[in-house]
This record gives sequence, C-alpha cells and structure tokens, in this order.
Amino acid sequence: MSVQVEKLEKNMAKLTVEVPAEKVEKAIQTVYQKAKKNINIPGFRKGKAPRQLIEKMYGKEVFYNDAIDELLPEAYSEAVDECGEELVSRPKIDVVQFESGKPFVFTAEVAVKPEVTLGAYKGVQVEKVPVEVLDEEVEADLMKEREANSRTITVDDRAVEDGDLVSLDFEGFVDGAPFEGGKGENYDLTIGSGSFIPGFEEQLVGAEIDREVEVNVTFPEEYHAKELAGRAAVFKCRVNSIKVKELPEVDDEFAQEVSEFDTLDEYKADIRARLLKGKEEDARKMKEDAVIEKIVADAQMDIPDAMVEFQTEQLMEDFAQRMQMQGMSLSRYFQYTGMTAEQYKEQMKPRALQNIQSRLVLEAVAAAEKIEITEEDMDAEFQRMADLYKMDVEKVKEIFAEDRLEDMKKDLAIQKAIDLVRDAAVEA
Repeated sequence: MSVQVEKLEKNMAKLTVEVPAEKVEKAIQTVYQKAKKNINIPGFRKGKAPRQLIEKMYGKEVFYNDAIDELLPEAYSEAVDECGEELVSRPKIDVVQFESGKPFVFTAEVAVKPEVTLGAYKGVQVEKVPVEVLDEEVEADLMKEREANSRTITVDDRAVEDGDLVSLDFEGFVDGAPFEGGKGENYDLTIGSGSFIPGFEEQLVGAEIDREVEVNVTFPEEYHAKELAGRAAVFKCRVNSIKVKELPEVDDEFAQEVSEFDTLDEYKADIRARLLKGKEEDARKMKEDAVIEKIVADAQMDIPDAMVEFQTEQLMEDFAQRMQMQGMSLSRYFQYTGMTAEQYKEQMKPRALQNIQSRLVLEAVAAAEKIEITEEDMDAEFQRMADLYKMDVEKVKEIFAEDRLEDMKKDLAIQKAIDLVRDAAVEA
C-alpha cells in the first residue's frame, strides 16, 4: 500500500492512498461469500450461484460498495500509521478508483495537529483567590446534617400548619369540568415548598384531616399547559394525614451520633477543616484555569475547523452517554429543552475550541520542559485508580492496552505541565 501526503491550508492534509489490486480482489471475494447465501439464481440452489454469473446478471459492480466498506477501515488505519502525521479529525473520504483487477485508490482529507508557538508560560501573573471559611458556613453545614438526621412524626390533633408534610387527595376543575393531570391521590406535599400553583399551598393552612376543602387558584400566564394558562381553577382537596419534621438538638450527643468526635466543638472544627480543604482545592483549580487562559492567549496556533468539529462531536457523544446513564436519550433531552441538535452543537463549539487550545499549549509546555513520565509516575497513577475504583492494582494494569498506556502518559505529562505553570505563577 502506498500513501502520498499533500499539505493543504490551515493545517489540513490530503492523503492519497493506493491499495494493491490483490487486496481488492480478496475483499470482493469475501463480500461475495457473505452475500451469495441470500441470492437466488434460477437453476442454482440458494447460495450456490457462481460469482461470475451473479456479476453478469447484476453488473460487475454489484459487490463494489460492500467491498469498499470491507477494505476502507483497515486501509485508512494503515495509511494513518504510514503517513508520518498526527491526524486530529475524522477523514473526509473520496473514492477515486475501485474496480476488479485494479488498485483501490481513495483520498482522505483530514486535520493535522497544529504546531504551537509558546509565549510566556512561567511567572504568569494572576489574581489571588482568597480562601476563608466563615462561621456562617460552618453553621450552614451543621444545619444540613441536622436536617439529614431529622425524623417525621404523625400528628392528628390539629389542623395543617405551614411547613407540614401532608398526604393529599385532590381533583381540579376548570369551568366545572375536570382537566387532564389535575387529579392526585395520597400526594405528599410540603406546605410552603412552592411546588404547586401559587396560592394553592397557603389555602391548605387550617385544613383538617379527612375534611374536604376547596382551593381557588389561577394558573400562571406562562403555565406549560397552554390550555390552562391564565385560567381560574377550583381544586377539591382532602388531607389524609399530617406529618411534621422533628429536628435533633445540636449538642455533644448529636456530634457523637453523626461523627467520630465526642464534642460539638470538635465536630465543628472538623467541618471547618473540611470546608477549608474544599475551598483550597477550588482556589487551586481557579488559579490553574486563569494561568492556562493567559498562556493560551499568549501562544500562537492555527486550529483547523475539522479539528473543532471533531472535538465538538466527541463532547456531544460524552453528553449523550451521561444522559443515557441517567435514563434519558439525547433526543428526549432536546424535546424537553426545546433545543435542536444543531443548536446544542453550536453552543459546544467554544468549549471544544478552548479544550483544544489548552491541551495543545500544555503539550507544548511539556515538550519545552522535556517532561518525562517515569515508571514510578505510572505506578502511582495505577495505584490512584485502584484506590478510586476499589480494585486490585494488578487488575487495573491488565485493563490498559498498549495504546491506552500512551494516552495515560500524555495525560500525566499534561498534568505535570499544569503543576509547573501553576506553581510558577505569581498571585497578586
């Protein structure tokens, strides 16, 4: 197989690839063997018709498209390895020649990794991010824990009050007629939560258990069900039960129950230390982002559009996978948000460009500083992953194929580059 590389404008390249005729013949024969079992020719048992006869009846090109599909992935992969360029986008393929007895010739237009000219990357000046934990923040965290350890108790000797959790039956009517979605049974509602139509929950204050009460409301003008927007409605409601939240006392006993500490003061000190650690991590990340942004702005590179397009598609695929893990398809997400795939793609392009620029610049820093990844670095990363996923470290190593090891080394080199430029930065 031969590969010719033609450099185009803006870091694009055109590969012209020629695959030997014998491989073309082999691919056509492979496709014939797969397809013949589904072809009926009069005078032959199904699957026994000779290739020459099939080609005579349907044209010699009958197997060409499938043979191209058979050949192309491997041929392009070999061309990528042989061309000597680092390619960074999906190829735009054009078949120049495909015919039995002749070489298969195709072109692939693809983006080439841009070169980066670094500006200043050491001693970059960034704004200092203050790190401080306020007493109010400690108290807020403490109240969250108190809330998490609350319990609900049923009350039956009084009417509904603000803040109660009620079990509610209801049915809504507009102009005396029930409407779709307006009925519920044993619905749990916290009074004052604002989860129902404005004015609904307030009118339940004072309602007694097992006694019907009417609630009069008007749907908001911007209500999602257009047929109800702005219309008056009456809900017939019945409270089945009332529950209240009982919060524990915040004292030494509480600290002992929710933590490993004996006193409330020790527990508060631990909360403060944890919050401080989180803020320090946030400040470190903000400093990194600010430094990288300045280094990127001071560097020169010419990013091909195809590279941005490829990165954007990868971001969309990652997002689709995250949605799938949450039980929602990307198409359903677009239906809910009223957004189209193209609109979302356009929104992602700036982030894609930023990701590309940051990585290219950090790779250039790693090269300029001759950063190398040692076996010790790799072992430490394997151990970190083993701890994170609670796996045996040797099992983690088995998962990584050779190509993924190279990706890991690149990622670790980039992280070292980040550490270098961050630690060298000046905070003002």
